[in-house]
Amino acid sequence: MRTGIVLVGGEARRAGGVEKYFFEVCGQTFIDRLLQTLRGVVDEIVIVARSEEQCARFAEYQDVRCIEDLRKGLGPIGGVHAGALAAHGDELFVVACDMPCINGMVIEALFGMMAGYDAAIPCWNREMLEPLHAVYRRTPLLEYLRDHKSRSLRAMVEGLHPRYVPAELFRPMDPDLLTFININHISDLERFKAEIEHRL
Repeated sequence: MRTGIVLVGGEARRAGGVEKYFFEVCGQTFIDRLLQTLRGVVDEIVIVARSEEQCARFAEYQDVRCIEDLRKGLGPIGGVHAGALAAHGDELFVVACDMPCINGMVIEALFGMMAGYDAAIPCWNREMLEPLHAVYRRTPLLEYLRDHKSRSLRAMVEGLHPRYVPAELFRPMDPDLLTFININHISDLERFKAEIEHRL
């Protein structure tokens, strides 16, 4: 079984106080685009929010479970932990809510690349990883997170037995590698709309 875990719990400071998952591209919110893609490649979807109040914003999505962070103040690694604990799947795709162009074929390929490993992590080089657009095995991930000392996603990846997958391998499925685009600022969104939106 596969679970998609979407991390939405950031404070939106870099987005001018606007929740990034409500940004819009091609007439759809980021969260709608993410969920639409994930429904085609996973068996269940878990949204990890920072609070019960934030979870309430996703009540309309009947096929999605929303949970809140269990260990507050840890940033994304806390969301990964909460999502992994809540997941029913053995294989997890973890994604940040500011990545509106995730590609189902890329995600399928990542799941297929995890045989013999604890995770399949896209990378640009060994210094530039995509741990929030990656697949993990639930059991080793939880074993690491049970008593980890670091808030670093890189330390988490290195604490597993990962397969590093060059991002360039995905160009046949996603020629512009839009799946890895993340939008943190309003200015990023404006640039995206001006330069990239017409390609979607």
